[in-house]
Amino acid sequence: MRPARRQIYMTDNLALSDVMLIIERMTPKPDEIAQNDAGNAPLPSAAAAAPVGNSAVSVPVAEMVHLRGLADRARDYVEAASSANTRLAYASDWKHFSGWCRRQRLDMLPPDPQTVGLYITACATGEATGTPNAVGTIERRLSALSWNYAHRGQVLDRTDRHIATVMAGIRNTHGKPPRQKEAILPEDLLAMLETLDRGCLRGIRDRAMLLLGFAGGLRRSEIVGLDVGEAQSEDSRGWIEILDKGMVLNIRGKTGWREVEIGRGSSDATCPVVAVETWLKLARIAHGPLFRRVTGKGKAVGADQLNDKQVARLVKAAALAAGVRGDLSEDARGALFAGHSLRAGLASSAEVDERYVQKQLGHVSAEMTRRYQRRRDRFRVNLTKAAGL
Repeated sequence: MRPARRQIYMTDNLALSDVMLIIERMTPKPDEIAQNDAGNAPLPSAAAAAPVGNSAVSVPVAEMVHLRGLADRARDYVEAASSANTRLAYASDWKHFSGWCRRQRLDMLPPDPQTVGLYITACATGEATGTPNAVGTIERRLSALSWNYAHRGQVLDRTDRHIATVMAGIRNTHGKPPRQKEAILPEDLLAMLETLDRGCLRGIRDRAMLLLGFAGGLRRSEIVGLDVGEAQSEDSRGWIEILDKGMVLNIRGKTGWREVEIGRGSSDATCPVVAVETWLKLARIAHGPLFRRVTGKGKAVGADQLNDKQVARLVKAAALAAGVRGDLSEDARGALFAGHSLRAGLASSAEVDERYVQKQLGHVSAEMTRRYQRRRDRFRVNLTKAAGL
């Protein structure tokens, strides 16, 4: 007598994680199959997920075994849907929220707008963190809660008045203009390059990173995420192609792929293409991540790509060493510079049509590009004089 065919019900509103869990629970295990074959007894019936409306579809378990491979692939795609840094931040925010709920003896599940409204209030006042969170931090925490709830098959309604109204009040009360990093201008960059040791691999690598990041208007994650060739590392965000007249970067961003063209410089000393070629030659890199850790007192090169925080540390250290913004104290100067300083520097100093800068930075709108232009075009259009004053 053949074992009875167990049935489960998959509904339209089941989350992907629920489907994976069902597959894992419902797939017969080898010892279970052997036991039932020996006794000719039917497998125990499984509890079915409650159908919703008319969307329930009966699916025999025997026909779902092949979905295990798809479930594994689906997990990979879920991981690829967001960056590693985003997932780490969202996991940290979820842990923070769950700890606060536990201390307040409030339930995390199901999502309750009133609970979330109290939580963001505690973040804004500092009761949840010790010091008040900035508005941007609170907005990120809200995004993290929405993301985590969605991955549990539940929806957090951020338009609910207990969240939306409280958040609007927080913005009006605590909102401040965005604190932008100082732009690294060409003369600053040249001074920073002079502080690097050209006689060691670390200095040669850092030189290539600064020049490439500036000329490409790249984010720090885009700089360290480049490979020498296409799809050569697991964490790749793109690759380079060195041509006679310059270099093309193929970069994967949030909205898809884009090409960044970097022409050769007016001299080898300041050319980003030459700097990258020199690094590849002396570091003997022909495959895998472009920028890697240098060890052994600057004489050995590792196999793994750099962490993107290394770019921020490099920009800050080189700017301080070069005396950029020497009119300020060292603490104030240290807070001004980071990886985005290179990106803002290109946007502020490239005297070309704005649309070319927008394309290089990968911005959807010209308005976003203008946010990166720290000094360019300020007062070029003088409406005071145009009005006759």
